[in-house]
Amino acid sequence: MSLTPEIIQQALSQVIDVDTGKDFVAGKMVKNLQVQGNDVSLTIALGYPAHSRVDAIRQSVETAIKGLAGFDAVKVEVVSKIVPHTVQGGVRLMKNVKNVIAVASGKGGVGKSTTAVNIALALAAEGAKVGLLDADIYGPSQPMMMGISGKPETKDGKTMEPLENYGVQVSSVGFMIKPDEPMVWRGPMVAQALTQLVEMTNWRDLDYLIVDMPPGTGDIQLTLAQKVPVTGAVIVTTPQDIALLDAKKGLKMFEKVSIPILGIVENMSTHICSQCGHAESIFGEGGGEKMCAEYGVDFLGALPLLLSVREQTDSGKPTVVAEPDGRVTQIYKDIARKIAARVAQKPKDMSGKLPPVVEIK
Repeated sequence: MSLTPEIIQQALSQVIDVDTGKDFVAGKMVKNLQVQGNDVSLTIALGYPAHSRVDAIRQSVETAIKGLAGFDAVKVEVVSKIVPHTVQGGVRLMKNVKNVIAVASGKGGVGKSTTAVNIALALAAEGAKVGLLDADIYGPSQPMMMGISGKPETKDGKTMEPLENYGVQVSSVGFMIKPDEPMVWRGPMVAQALTQLVEMTNWRDLDYLIVDMPPGTGDIQLTLAQKVPVTGAVIVTTPQDIALLDAKKGLKMFEKVSIPILGIVENMSTHICSQCGHAESIFGEGGGEKMCAEYGVDFLGALPLLLSVREQTDSGKPTVVAEPDGRVTQIYKDIARKIAARVAQKPKDMSGKLPPVVEIK
């Protein structure tokens, strides 16, 4: 039997991409398929970063083709091409930022900022260009978590350069105040501060900007929805009923302002004893998955409650960089790829390709 492109496509339609849940053909990821005699070459074009999975993807594709009779050689190239995707109506894309992802919770104390910083670092580790915007004006924590100190520089007196560590660009009001200085501001001033952070930071060619949101559903969230082009939101919760109650409010808030929910992360899912390794669901069990089923959104993953995660984040070296090959880092990477894969499945933003509107006189 001679190999044909149709036979190859049929074989690849049986290979599922674990991050998108689709096969490579249905996901339109098979590109440049060429069959010359019994030699096959093709490209798997991912719309999201997946550095740690390139070898596994290549091997799964090669195995599917080698299962066919009559081949001599198979050449598979795996690439990632990240493009801008649609945002809520009436908001223009940010300069030098392709996609904005809000990480939010309805309640404080669920580990949202820890999750946000590790997602940002995981996306960077997977090969993306990433920025981190600390939108918690009252309680900025990302400077400490990212191990960054100092004030941002300005080259023109009007804008500022993001500070950087671990390959991630960071902007935070925490860089401009003393660590123990309280932000005694009313809502409008806080909203204005967020707007200035967004508009005055010179981000450098970002694939993703992760926005660490403050808890709640107030001025900051409304400002974000009205003035920042958000590609999608991630909700962080714990299995505890009271946390889930507030997480549902956060989810409904994003729905009201037409920002799609990319999925839910369940943090502190189980407590792992540092002495004996015993796992216990001290905050309840399965709450995040039940919430996903109730609202028809994706469950992105569950993270354990570990002493080491807290210690690493407090020291300015979050888990993804402190233990790059650790089990928890792999969970963060899985969650980050799933988030990026869901962004990749959204319609592409075509505004940059449209000709300018010219008034006819």
